[in-house]
Amino acid sequence: MTNQILLADDDASIRFVLSQALAKEGFAVRATSNVATLAKWAKEGEGDVILSDVYMGDENVFDALPSIRAMRPDLPVIVMSAQSTVATAFSATNAGAFDYVPKPFDLDVLIASVRRALAGGPDAAIRASIKKAARDENLPLVGRSQAMQEAFRTIAKVANSDLAVLIEGESGTGKTRVARALHENSKQAHGPFVAASVAGLSAAQIEAEVFGPDGAYVRARGGTLLLRHIDDLSPEGQSRLAGRLNDDSAHEPRDVRLVASAQRSPAGLARQDRFRQDLLQRLSVVVIRLPPLRERADDIADLARTFLLRAQREGLPEKALDASAVKALEAHDFPGNVRELENVLRRAAAMSPGPLINAGDIAAMIDRVSPAPEAFGGLEAAVADSVERAFADVRPRLPEAGLYDRLLADFERPLIARTLAATRGNQIRAAAVLGINRNTLRKKIQALGLPTGARD
Repeated sequence: MTNQILLADDDASIRFVLSQALAKEGFAVRATSNVATLAKWAKEGEGDVILSDVYMGDENVFDALPSIRAMRPDLPVIVMSAQSTVATAFSATNAGAFDYVPKPFDLDVLIASVRRALAGGPDAAIRASIKKAARDENLPLVGRSQAMQEAFRTIAKVANSDLAVLIEGESGTGKTRVARALHENSKQAHGPFVAASVAGLSAAQIEAEVFGPDGAYVRARGGTLLLRHIDDLSPEGQSRLAGRLNDDSAHEPRDVRLVASAQRSPAGLARQDRFRQDLLQRLSVVVIRLPPLRERADDIADLARTFLLRAQREGLPEKALDASAVKALEAHDFPGNVRELENVLRRAAAMSPGPLINAGDIAAMIDRVSPAPEAFGGLEAAVADSVERAFADVRPRLPEAGLYDRLLADFERPLIARTLAATRGNQIRAAAVLGINRNTLRKKIQALGLPTGARD
C-alpha cells in the first residue's frame, strides 16, 4: 500500500521539489498552497502524514492543527518553517507536531522524518504539553544550523519531563539560556530557577552550599537547579554529590529538576578517569550540545538582529545593520561565542554614530570588546598569567608555601567586593548572585578583610 503525504506550502517551487522527491521515494503526494484545503483533506480522512509550512498567506497552520488532531489524533504532522528559533520548535511541539524541520531543509533529513512518522506514528515525547513558548526577546536561541536545530528539538521534547539534562558547550554558547528555556517550559515553571557553580568545590562545600539548610538544592525546591561548571568539580566533590543524589532518603521529596552544564565533555573526562561514571549517568540522561558560534556563522545575522532589537527595548537607540556589517560579523571568529557577539552589538547600538551600523563600526566595536584570539581564555588566561608571574618572580627558587591560598584570595577579593557593591551590601542577595551559602560568604568576607557593609 502506497502511503500518501499531504503537502502544504505557498511556494510553488518548494511544492514541486518536495513532490518530486517524495514521489521518487515511492510516496503518493497531494499538494496545496493553503491551510484551508489541507485541513479539509485531512478531516476527510486523506493522507498518512502531513508535511506543512507554518505561514501561508494570512493563514497559520498552527491554528488549524487542533481541529485536525481532534478528528485525526494519530495523523503525524511535520512542520517546516523559515523561522528558525526555539520558539517555533516549542510552538510546533505545543500544537502536537511530530517533528519540526527548518528551512532551507535537507531533503534527506526531511524524508527520513517522514519515514519515522510512518513507522512510529506520533511521538509521545514531542506531543508533551508545553506550558508556554519561549519568547525570542527573552531567550535569543536562534539558529538554522543543524546542531542548533537538534538542540531545539531536544529542548522541546524534554522540557516538560523530569529527566536530568546535561548541557555542553564552550563559554558563551548559551548554556544558562538553554537551562532557563527548559525551566520556563516545564512543569516546574512556576517554581524557582537556581543556578549554582560547583567549580572546585570540596565535599564539605558541596554539603554546605548545595545541600545545606540555605543551600542551592533547598532553594530550588519545586523548581529547577542548574549545577554550573560540573566538569570542574573536584574528585571529592564529585563523590559527595553522587552520594547525595543517589541517596533517596537524603532529600525527599524529590521535587527538584536537575540540569548541569559543562564546557568540557564529562563523558570524555570519565573515559580518562577524571569524572565519576555514576555521577555522569545521574546527570546526563539527556545531553544537549551547543556548537560554538564559529561553527554556525549562518546564524550570526539573525542573532545580531535579535540582539539589536533587545538593546532597543532596553532603551538604546534603534539601529540596523548594513550588508557590510553583516559580512564583518560573519568573518570574525568570535572566540567568546554568542556572549561576545551580544556585547559587540550592544556597544554598536550605543556608540555607532548613525542609524545604520557599517563594517567600520563593527571593526571598532570588536577591537574594544574582543580579546585577541591567541590570548582568549578570559579568566583562565588571566589566572594562568598570575600563576606564571608567581613562579617567574622567584626563579630559580620555588614560591613560598601557601601559593594556592594567596592566588585564590587575589581572585576572590575583587569578585566578592564587586558583588557586595552591586547588591549595596546585602549579603543574602550577594550570596545568591555568587551561588554560595550566606555563611560561607560571611566567612570569606572576614578572611579577606573586606568591609562588611552588612545588610541582610
